Order: sequence, then structure tokens, then C-alpha cells
Amino acid sequence: MKEYKTKSSGLQPRKPLSAYIILAVSLLLTPLHAAADEGMWTLFTLPHPIYERMQTYGYNLPMSSLTANGATTGEKHLPAAVVNFSGYCTGVVVSPRGLVMTNHHCGFESIRRHSTVDNDIMLHGFVAATEADELPNEDMFVAFMQKQEDVTPRLKESGLDTLNLLDRDLLVDSLEDVLTREAKQLDSTLYVEIDPFYEGNAYYATTYRRYNDVRLVMALPKSLGKFGGERDNWVWPRQTCDVSIFRIYVDPVTGLPADYSKDNVPMGTASRDTANIPYIQVSTSGFNDGDFAMTLGYPGSTERYLSSYGIRQMRDCVNDPMQQVRGVKQRIMKRHMDESEAVRIKYDSKFAQSSNYWKNAIGMNKCIDSVGIIQMKRDFEQRIAMQPGAPNLDTLAALYERQREAMRAYTLYNETFTRRSNNELAIRATRYCDGKPTQNTKRKPKKQYIQFDDNNSSWDRNLDVEVLAALLRNYREQIGDTAVGQKYLPSFYETIDTDFQGDYQKYVEHVWDNSILMTTKKIPMRLTKKLRRDPGIQMSLSLVETLANIHMVLDLSKDSIEEQERLLCAAKVRMEQDQPHYSDANFTMRLSYGQVGGYTLAGQYSGFTTSMRSLIDKVNLYERDSALTVNPYEEYFLEPEIKHMISDYCDEGKDNANKFPLCFLSNNDITGGNSGSPVIDSNGKLIGLAFDGTWDSLSSDIYFDSTLARTISVDIRYILFMMRKWGHADRLLNEMKVE
Repeated sequence: MKEYKTKSSGLQPRKPLSAYIILAVSLLLTPLHAAADEGMWTLFTLPHPIYERMQTYGYNLPMSSLTANGATTGEKHLPAAVVNFSGYCTGVVVSPRGLVMTNHHCGFESIRRHSTVDNDIMLHGFVAATEADELPNEDMFVAFMQKQEDVTPRLKESGLDTLNLLDRDLLVDSLEDVLTREAKQLDSTLYVEIDPFYEGNAYYATTYRRYNDVRLVMALPKSLGKFGGERDNWVWPRQTCDVSIFRIYVDPVTGLPADYSKDNVPMGTASRDTANIPYIQVSTSGFNDGDFAMTLGYPGSTERYLSSYGIRQMRDCVNDPMQQVRGVKQRIMKRHMDESEAVRIKYDSKFAQSSNYWKNAIGMNKCIDSVGIIQMKRDFEQRIAMQPGAPNLDTLAALYERQREAMRAYTLYNETFTRRSNNELAIRATRYCDGKPTQNTKRKPKKQYIQFDDNNSSWDRNLDVEVLAALLRNYREQIGDTAVGQKYLPSFYETIDTDFQGDYQKYVEHVWDNSILMTTKKIPMRLTKKLRRDPGIQMSLSLVETLANIHMVLDLSKDSIEEQERLLCAAKVRMEQDQPHYSDANFTMRLSYGQVGGYTLAGQYSGFTTSMRSLIDKVNLYERDSALTVNPYEEYFLEPEIKHMISDYCDEGKDNANKFPLCFLSNNDITGGNSGSPVIDSNGKLIGLAFDGTWDSLSSDIYFDSTLARTISVDIRYILFMMRKWGHADRLLNEMKVE
């Protein structure tokens, strides 16, 4: 499952406003016609008809157990135990001492940072024997949602509807700052985020409490936590025990969030802490096909209101070049990682993230074409176009066509030169040209500088040089020789041709070895003659110019496209006034509900669960092919001690291997950001953690197909088994009150 960065990382654009979806919230109270398992429902405005439908599926708790502001004292309130995990995943508190479960791939970078060649916990796993052994993590946090409120009237009173798109964003940001200051006057650990809902018709302010001291408690070996690797990513059946465990620490006296200190104590144990820590009890009872299943989490971003023209742009100008560039990079990364354990440790997390999106892009494009989503959308838009106030579809098509080449160049640029490249030199070059100084002294602009951290423990020179040389060559080939393409070719390519006779490797080595960018020195933001001669700075300035050329074209039609998309969405809502309309995901807490169960494709039923036997079969497949030296599936390797542990268990009773559950399917509606979301049964207990979707439903971010869209989750019983048998973590199981 892809991870998702929040808007605080600068990767989440605000969605376009819609002044016409006035009835969106009130329409949620009308009779339901949408598929019962579709929808990422906002807790602040959870429609009662949705709750009633959940009851027909078997949900047994009151509605106040779910609504954002609805819990009463002493009542079980499930959202209070669900956390935003570091701005890209979801986690769930599972004990009264702040123990948090999330996916293994969500904790992967933290696990990597604690790994060395001599103590590779990423490969071999980790269990803290005592709380004193739990490992702190720099830059990691969890945030609990405290409340939500509708601030739309306040924004409208300030003239929201009369402002252009840029000024609307500025108004929202200013109110967000005001509300955060007000919250911090009451409690310095609170902050507020304002997000658009229902395509900009409504704005909700969400108050969060953030905890910065989060420590690693347990990580399974990579062979279990990533069993199947990229071969099985987005694929069913699965046997991955995708879990890692952390703990929240607090000030020892007040029990409030605090920065890391060796004196901090587990959440719920401070001397003045009298609060009952909300957590979700695990269930060991299991479930059956058709049983109720619910997820609570932070889905990152969906585009289900996007027009057919926008989907075409996504397919051709975003997904297609993304997977092409990443394919080039990943082949080189994999070779270097296979040759060196030290390099593998540095790049394992980067490779996993890159290949995840790479495979997602391939799968989404395949689904777009096989399902015929673009034509389906286009036919539907012809009906919408007959509504009053609908946009002119020919105008929308022309606007997207005007952007086509520039958008493709923009994707190639981002994948080659920005953080998405995972290349240290390219990242530093684009960071310098971003012009964001380390020291922002307004009175002394000449003193402004940027300084890069001494982070050579996270990259390898030989790998990075070879990757960037290949990416530079690939960028030129993909941009092409046309006049339009040449406009997006950075000027430093002339230097490669003239001074290095077209040798990309020599050029990159020269820049790497001779640029101030690759040092930890303070680099002035004010360009001197000496700096202008620096090859890395020259690369950076060239990239500034290239990006400006790309934006010049994109910006010409950006606002017009957003306006036309807004009108199209508004007309759709008016046409479907008898149906509810949940908002696109925006990394705020959402609920999805449905049932445990598989799907049928081409006459074949998928099944809804996997067993220990299927894990053993894949391991045997790997060992058989290894013995024959016939393309062994290294992703199916298990350490001998883990194999023996499983074999011993399976020998204890007849047919245990066939009966013991590992992973399961449900028709919950999730996307990136939901990784680590608790899967909850009808009584509010934890039955698993969501970690992936299926290959046949990768288009669900833009089109939800209720017959194929399925969530893959790791069964809590599989997690508990590994905690007990592999981790010998009885102290954690007792803390979780496992029956």
C-alpha cells in the first residue's frame, strides 16, 4: 500500500473550491443509493443512514462510539484510539500504556535507521526486552484527533466566495494559523488543520494533539514483515505479517506530550495522569466470510470526482513516465544492494517506497484501460453537461491538451531531480534552487545560507553517481528532440556534450567531487562569482530555469482547469440530489465499512483468507527452485529458525497449517495513508491491520468498483502468534490483555 505525506510536507495541494455543492452535506440525510461498502465517511458528519446500514451488517455499538465529537464519559470511543502515524500512515493504540500497532512498511525507515551491518534489525528483527530497551526515533510522531468543527460560515463571512483561488487558500491558511494560536494558548501540544471537504463546499477545522516521543518496541524480521516483497505487492493471496509496534512516551509528571527525554514514561503512567488511555482491545475469536468489518484511518488522497480528461492526463503524463523513470533507477539500485549489505541497509527503504509507487502506476494504468474508465467517465459527463451551470466539455478538453507535454515534462523532472529521485546530488541541487535558506535573517539577507546535514550514512556515492548518470541520459531520451521537448532540457546538457563529450558518468562524477553542494559547508544564498563557477550550483541554476519553463505552460491553464473541474463536480451533485456524496480523501480520519469476503474474477473465487499452509508452500517453492537454480523466488525466503518454529507448531495438532489464518480480504474502501488502519469487528474489537489493496482494484482512487475493490489485511491472530512464538513478547501480550 502506498504511503501518503500530509500537506505539512508540501506534497498535498489544496483541492479546488466549489461554491455550487451547497447541498452536499444535507444530501447525506437522503435515502442511500450508493454501494454499501463504498465511501470514506467523515466522522464529524457521519450520516445516520450510514450508521443504520452498518447495523444491518452487524455493528453492535452506539453511533456515539464513532462520531468525531460524540463520545460520552466512560463510553467506548473508537476514533480516540486511532492515530495519524508520522504524517503518512495510520496506527492504533492497543494497550493502556500507549502501545501502538502499525504496518511493518510504515515503520520501515525507523527500523532501517537503527540498523547497522553488525546489528541489522531490519533483516533480523527486534524485540525490546524491557521498556528501557525501547528505541527512540528522530522525526517520528503520532497525532490524535481531538475534535472537528465546521468553519465554513466563518470563512464565508470573510469573503471566501468573492476571492480567486490563490486568495482563498491564503484566507484558509490565515484562519488555520489563528485557530492554532488559540488552541496553543490552552495547550501547547495542540494544533489545527483546516481542510476542504465536499470539493470545497465545506471546510472543517480539525484539532490534533501531537506526541513526539515514539519508540520502537518490536519489528519482525524482514522475511516476515515483507514476505513476498515486490513480487506479491498489490497481489492476492498474501502471507505478509505486515506489523511493527511502537510506544508513546510522555512527560513523567504531567502525562502530556514532550520531546524525547530519557526520563519520559509510557503514556498512561505519569504521576499526575488520571486519564483512561483509549485503546482498542484485540479479538482472538476470529471471523467468518460475510462478517462485519470496519476501518478507521487516514486515507491520503482520492480523485473520484476527476474528469475523464484529468484521468487521461494522469494515465499518460503522470503514471506512464513515473513508472518508466523508476524502472531505470530501480534496476541499478537493486544491483548495488545485492552486492553490498551496507548499501542494502542504506537503500532498502528508498527502494521499497520507489517500487511501490512504480507498481501502483503500472497497475492503475492497466485497470484504467481494461475497465474502460475514461470512456465510462466521458459518457457520464455527456449527461452531466446537460445540467445548468455545467462546463463546456470541449473547453475542458482543450485546456488539458494545452498542458499535455508540460505535465509529462513535469513528471519526468520530478522523478529525475527532486526527492522522488532518491538521489542525493539531485536532491541537493533542487533544494538549493528552491531558495529556502537555513538562516532566514530578514534584516541581513546577505547572511542567508543553506547547509546540508552530514547524512552520508544514508547514501552511497557509487550507486548515486551511476543512478544519476542513467537518469540524465533517460531524461533527455524521454523529453525528445522536438522543439517543445528541447524547451524543457536543462542547459547543463550543453556542458555534458561539450566538456564531457556526452559522457554522463564523467559529468556526474565531476559535479559530485567538485561541488560545494556535496559538503556540509554553509552555502550562501547570495551568488558570488566563485559560486557561479561551482558545477553543482550551475546545475541548480539550470534546473531553476527548466522548472520555470514548465510552470509557465502549466500555470496558463491551471486555474481554468480547476474552475472547470469544479463546475463539472457541482453539476454532478445537482444531478444526483437523491444520493449521498462523501468527500474525496484528504488525510483526515475516515470510516469505511463492509464485510469480510473475497471476489470472483473470470469465474474464479479468490477466497477470503490465507492459511499457514500457503506460507509453507511458497517457502517450499523458493527452496525447490533454489536447489534447481531456476530463478528462485528470493522474496519467499524464511530463516531456518522461523521455518522450524512454524513446523513445530503445525506438528502439534492435525491440520493446523490449513486452519491457522494469516491474511484476509474485506470490501472496505481504503487508499494510501490507510496503511496500518485497524480493521474492527461488530463489537469494536481489533481483528487485523489493513496493509494493501488488490491488483484488480488499483483504479479505486479514481473509480470504485464494488465487485473487485478489496482490502488486504493481516489477521491479528497471525500478529499475536508471531509476538508469542517468535518474539517471546509475553510482557506485551499481557499488557494488551490478550485473552
